[in-house]
Amino acid sequence: MPERILSLASYSPVEIYGANDSNLNMLRDIFPKLKIIARGEVMKIIGSDADIESFETCFDRLLHAYDTYGKIDSSLISRVVSPQFEQEKRSEDQNKNGEILVYGRNGMVIKPRTANQRKMVSALEKDDMLFAIGPAGTGKTYTAVALAVRALKAREVRKIILTRPAVEAGENLGFLPGDLKDKLDPYLRPLYDALRDMLPHQKLDTYLEDGTIEIAPLAFMRGRTLNGVFAILDEAQNATPNQLKMFLTRMGQSAKFVITGDITQIDLPPRQASGLVQSSKILKNIEGINFVYLNEKDVVRHKLVTRIINAYEADHGSSEERDNKEKRGDD
Repeated sequence: MPERILSLASYSPVEIYGANDSNLNMLRDIFPKLKIIARGEVMKIIGSDADIESFETCFDRLLHAYDTYGKIDSSLISRVVSPQFEQEKRSEDQNKNGEILVYGRNGMVIKPRTANQRKMVSALEKDDMLFAIGPAGTGKTYTAVALAVRALKAREVRKIILTRPAVEAGENLGFLPGDLKDKLDPYLRPLYDALRDMLPHQKLDTYLEDGTIEIAPLAFMRGRTLNGVFAILDEAQNATPNQLKMFLTRMGQSAKFVITGDITQIDLPPRQASGLVQSSKILKNIEGINFVYLNEKDVVRHKLVTRIINAYEADHGSSEERDNKEKRGDD
C-alpha cells in the first residue's frame, strides 16, 4: 500500500492538529479511505496514490491558510477541501479590505489604524526607503514590522533584519547581567514583541534560528550588503550621523529599508548629533526616499500618552520662549 511522510518541522503540531486532535480527526473524516498516523511533527499517510495526492493538496492549502490567518478551525478546513476554494480565495483577495497588512496570531487582523500609518504603507509601496518620524506610541515600529512580515510572507524579500542602536536611556549597559546578547536583548524587546503578535511562536523561533529573521545591534551591520532584505532601523534618533550613513549604505538589490525614530527622545551624549535629525534635512529631496511624520493624533496607546506628549511639547515651547526672552534681555 502506498504511503507518504509529511513533516511539520516549522509548525506547532498542537496548533495544526487542534485541541484533542479535533482538526486531525476532521481530516480523517473527510478522507476516510486514508490511514492518517500523526506522531509529533511527522504525519504518515497510507492509501491509494490518488487519495494521498488529494490529501497533500488539501494539507498544503491548509498550512498556507494557517500562515495567512494564524489559526485553523473547522470552518477553515471545510473551505480548504471545497473544490471552489481557489476561486473563492482569488475573489476574496480581490475584494477584501486592502488595508489589512497581515493576520497575526489567532487570526488577529493587523492593519494601519491612523492616517499617517496608512501613509507609511503607501509610501513604502511607492519607494524602497522610508523614514517614519514621530513621538512614542504612534505605531511606527509596529507598522514597519507588519510591512516586513507581509513582504516575507509574499516572498517579496527573503529575509528580515531588525536593528537598533544600543544606547542607554539613563541606565548603564555594562551593569546588566549576562553576556553581550543578554545585555542587548532588553533593547530589542519591542521588536520581539511585535513579531510575536504577527507570527506563531514555533514559526518565529524557526525563522530566528535559521536566520530568516535577524535581530541585531546596529554595529553588527557594518561591512554587509543587504540584498533581498527588508531592514528596519528602530530608535534611529540614537544613531550618530556616521552610524546612520553606514546603515543606509548597506542597502542592496531588491531591498526595502524603514528607519523609525522620535527626535524628541534622543539619548545620545549632549554634544553628539543625532543622525536622524541630520538625515531628515539632507535626504529629504532624494528620489526614492520618502518621509512620513507622525504626531499625537496617531497615538494608539492609552489616551494619557497623547496628553503627555502634548504637555511636553507645550512645556518645550514655553522653555524656548523663555530662553529667547533671556537672550534679548526682556523682562
